[in-house]
Amino acid sequence: MVKQSNSLHLPESVPTKLQSTDRRPSSIMFAIKDQKKGEEINSIRLHKRRKRFIIKKSPILISMNSSILNLPTLKSEDRNNKWKSLYQIQRERKRIMRETCSKYKSNNRRIITPYHVSRIFVEDKYRVLYCEVPKAGCSNWKRVLMVLNGLASSTKDIQHNTVHYGNYLKRLDGFDHKGIYHRLNTYTKMLFIREPFEKLVSAFRDKFEHPNNYYHPVFGKAIISRYRVNATKEALRTGSGVKFKEFIQYLLDVHRPVGMDIHWDHVNRLCSPCLIDYDFVGKFESMEEDANFFLHLIGAPQNLTFPKFKDRHSNEERTTTKITQQYFAELSPSQRQQSYDFYYMDYLMFNYSKPFEDLY
Repeated sequence: MVKQSNSLHLPESVPTKLQSTDRRPSSIMFAIKDQKKGEEINSIRLHKRRKRFIIKKSPILISMNSSILNLPTLKSEDRNNKWKSLYQIQRERKRIMRETCSKYKSNNRRIITPYHVSRIFVEDKYRVLYCEVPKAGCSNWKRVLMVLNGLASSTKDIQHNTVHYGNYLKRLDGFDHKGIYHRLNTYTKMLFIREPFEKLVSAFRDKFEHPNNYYHPVFGKAIISRYRVNATKEALRTGSGVKFKEFIQYLLDVHRPVGMDIHWDHVNRLCSPCLIDYDFVGKFESMEEDANFFLHLIGAPQNLTFPKFKDRHSNEERTTTKITQQYFAELSPSQRQQSYDFYYMDYLMFNYSKPFEDLY
């Protein structure tokens, strides 16, 4: 059992409401399956082989919200109204997230597996862990991480395919237990989220309203085959032309004809915020302000700001609240309610208002 270090702290002038009420030292332990009593391993070779397997594959046992790191301390010259206001917003977001976790998650000790950290990207130079949430600025955040890491001089120089398929950024699940443990306890952990319905419509427009040689044949064909009455042979062959209502039928079906996808999965599942105590929670709706505040806090170069450009389909209008409402107007009240229920924990945990008045 190893005590976590407390290398970063909040300024004394900022209230410490968000700090955990559990005063006991947090800890992380490697969880190794218990061997049967009396069993002995006599072979050194077998022992070494087992040890390698355990280090790479076995889960980590971690206290829920166990990190005792917080946001880097504001410098005295930064304590103006703007920075203090953004700082307090962060504390409030973390408070709501923690309270939601405490209320709805029954166990205080849970297992972290490689799956739980598989969406987390690592930037070692500035000691940042970023949990990727698709359709919430993730492409541009990866560009920023690449610049921080010295892989590019400007975010404008990095193409979309380089960002997503170049494998230039390391993922946290690629490290052994020691590497994961060290980074979870000493790096600044952050994620950016987006209003769930808006994020969902953005994903639908991107993947199903434009040519796509993966989502149409893999998801589109299965969706049309299951939910469209009298589908044409062409639609069944290509999987193109999925309607939003059909997409929602797929999403809400407990016996989906094809599995989930990260672009419309819950943030609660993608980033496990009740297992990993994120130090910074940004929102797509206030992206520029939140992102540049985060870059300031970690000491990023002053000439590095968060990119404003739209990564894909740049001539198309971004998915807004108005556009989102237009898509959901195609659904029945029951489907809207079920969709809200589907993303209920994300709405609650990240303090988003109900998108329609008739929802309960």
